[in-house]
Amino acid sequence: MTMTGDQKYRMSGLRRFMSRGLTPRQHDARKGMSRLGCTMAATAVFCMAPIWESRAAPPELPTRPVLTLAVAQRIAAAAQGEAERIHATGVIAVVDDAGEVIVQIRMDNAYMRASGKLAPEKARSAVMFRRPTAVLEAAIAGKRPALATARGFVMMKGGEPIFVGDQLVGGVGVSVDTPDHDEQIAQAGLAAIK
Repeated sequence: MTMTGDQKYRMSGLRRFMSRGLTPRQHDARKGMSRLGCTMAATAVFCMAPIWESRAAPPELPTRPVLTLAVAQRIAAAAQGEAERIHATGVIAVVDDAGEVIVQIRMDNAYMRASGKLAPEKARSAVMFRRPTAVLEAAIAGKRPALATARGFVMMKGGEPIFVGDQLVGGVGVSVDTPDHDEQIAQAGLAAIK
């Protein structure tokens, strides 16, 4: 039996596929896949062009003020100055709008050991409730005693929220010798940025 040129070509190709472990059908399928892959890649690039263009100009997002370290330090320094002026030592903490501590000062001879925990928690409570902790303490003593069941908050005088305009940016908390001094010192810290 003699083979035509086309049959010889196919046989040589068959040997080549077989040496790679492929059948002619598998080879054709791969060849088709590579063509399909190139077509899909070209289509993807063409179709993605509008998406890339839209990413060049991101949507306009709202902006808000944030409490920086420098401003937090200024608030803490003013509060510390007031504490030294009235001879009340303790702890002063400034937190951001999430209640995370930015600055905490423990003065020499702090009146209570618990102050290290109370001051930042008063600041955090003022942030979470968006009001001075003195208001929360008064509510518990007055018409809202159930507020005392809110776990994880310190509802004692000495926590003040920090607002820039109507935007809450953080809080200041103070724990020294008396509740009235706590409140007075926290308000002195706030006055430094008003």
